[in-house]
Amino acid sequence: MNLTPVRIAIVLTVSGAALALAACATRNPRTATEAAPVFLQARTTEHRGDDDLLTGGLGLAGLRAMTPPAFADAERPTPAELRRRALWSNWRGIADLAPGGGYGDVYGRVESVPGREFSAFATVPGAREPHRVLVQVPDTFDVARRCVVVTASSGSRGIYGSIAVAGAWGLPNGCAVAYTDKGAGTDYVDLDAGQGVRADGTIGARGDGQAFDPATTAAPGVAFKHAHSKDNPEADWGLHVKQAAQFALRSLDAAFPDAAPFTFDNTRVIAAGISNGGGAVLRAAELEGDWLDAVVAGEPNVYVEGARPLYDYTTEAALLMPCALLHLQGLPQPPLAAQSVPAWTQRCAALQATGVIGGADTAAQARYAYEAMKASGWTDASLRAGALSVGFDLWRAVAVAYASAYGRYGVGEMPCGNRYSALGPDFAPRAATAAERAAWWSDASGIPPGAGVHIVEENPTAPLTTLHCLRALWTGGEADATRVKQGVAETRAGLPRAGLPVVVIHGTDDGLIPPAFSSAPYVRAAQAAGRDVRYWQVRNAQHFDAFLGLPGYGARYLPLLPYVYEALDRVSAHLDGVAPLPADAVIETTARGAGKALRASDLRMPR
Repeated sequence: MNLTPVRIAIVLTVSGAALALAACATRNPRTATEAAPVFLQARTTEHRGDDDLLTGGLGLAGLRAMTPPAFADAERPTPAELRRRALWSNWRGIADLAPGGGYGDVYGRVESVPGREFSAFATVPGAREPHRVLVQVPDTFDVARRCVVVTASSGSRGIYGSIAVAGAWGLPNGCAVAYTDKGAGTDYVDLDAGQGVRADGTIGARGDGQAFDPATTAAPGVAFKHAHSKDNPEADWGLHVKQAAQFALRSLDAAFPDAAPFTFDNTRVIAAGISNGGGAVLRAAELEGDWLDAVVAGEPNVYVEGARPLYDYTTEAALLMPCALLHLQGLPQPPLAAQSVPAWTQRCAALQATGVIGGADTAAQARYAYEAMKASGWTDASLRAGALSVGFDLWRAVAVAYASAYGRYGVGEMPCGNRYSALGPDFAPRAATAAERAAWWSDASGIPPGAGVHIVEENPTAPLTTLHCLRALWTGGEADATRVKQGVAETRAGLPRAGLPVVVIHGTDDGLIPPAFSSAPYVRAAQAAGRDVRYWQVRNAQHFDAFLGLPGYGARYLPLLPYVYEALDRVSAHLDGVAPLPADAVIETTARGAGKALRASDLRMPR
């Protein structure tokens, strides 16, 4: 890889008038005085030959490998090694690449796409910490058909967190793809060693160009941006997306100076994302100004007035779902029943002992928890698929990090006595190793546990204490609860801009972000207000395509990514004036069954 560092002012060193033109030239500007973003730590890299934009030279076979690309020196990987491994991690964390799953055969394209990457740090107004932005410009970009796909990482992933979503569609179609980590990401900081992640993914001493450097020196353990920035980044997701789009225009000016300026007036911009990234692009859709041409949002974590926010149903699930699942038959595996049933039985007894549920025996207690969840809006389909989140302890992981983010807590201040650290064989906190630190940027998902970082509870021998405390931050009235609920209120979504085409896609079996709490109320509110929102509800689809390689999940669930790609095709054709937008649809799919490869006919793609 030919690496060409670009100092802070490279594509940014144009006149103030040109900055304003590139950043604010919308058909109906948001405001007459909107400030152009400042982009720092700018870099440009070239990716050709055996190091392309989409897979880092791995191709589909390399992405399917069960082990990640190795580092020559585990403690000091190069930026090129880190990038390739981050691409591998993020592809595998989002897409079903297992043989028989259909990727590359039934749907999706994994091509070698040569081009350039432009990256920087950007900061939304009022934020303490920056978010990463990155723009991939393929060599096939056509200046006569200017197009940008702007996206945000799913979950709390790093900057490549949407490569399998927006990159996989936009790059083969010759579009530039702009990414933001939306104020989360994998810029971890080792507070014990005084080291953090630099702009190129490598580790350096704090203060050496990190994307995140918390204002503390006394606390032990590990800090990361989503939980510890004190910014409540979710409140600004829409602005993160817009700044990524603005950076795309700047990058295209630098990539094709003879065709500059690139503006929102002369460049098509489609926003696309899934999960938290889907919520982010919907938040971008509500921003003023005619700067977006269309939006595609898959399984969005979006909260509207009158619906249940993520923190509410996550903390409920963290407490009740392990017990409630004992009432259901036919759960997908894993989690393995032999391992889960004893722990879930203990959970039922503990909930009964603390007065959360009733019931004289396990069966009655499980039914009580099940009926409580059903009464609060959970479906049987969402509960069954939610078994995966229980098995991977995802509910607790989300609740711990989001409580800190919503309450704008810093390092050493997290509610309920939680913190993060590497753990020893005795499960006691220990210092991270150099090899662990080196792989954080490429391997982590953005929310521990994972990549050698774990949650450390104040009372690890009584984990239910932590879950009760986290739940009380939503149901209670103490100062910490008021603080967290205020942060949740700041994330409430508005309506998309009038006339903006929006397609929302959601699996009816989603067990992490149930559509009843997210996309369904969003679509109802938007359509009632006359907004141009279309809704695809996909039967037999849950939240995690990446886990369809597990036999119990692949047999009964279908991937959601094919519908996201199809919606992008339909939206693009609509913008070209050759086809209408898709209609609302409940898509009656066919589960492929055990041991069978996915067929195009299983998807029942609406026509």
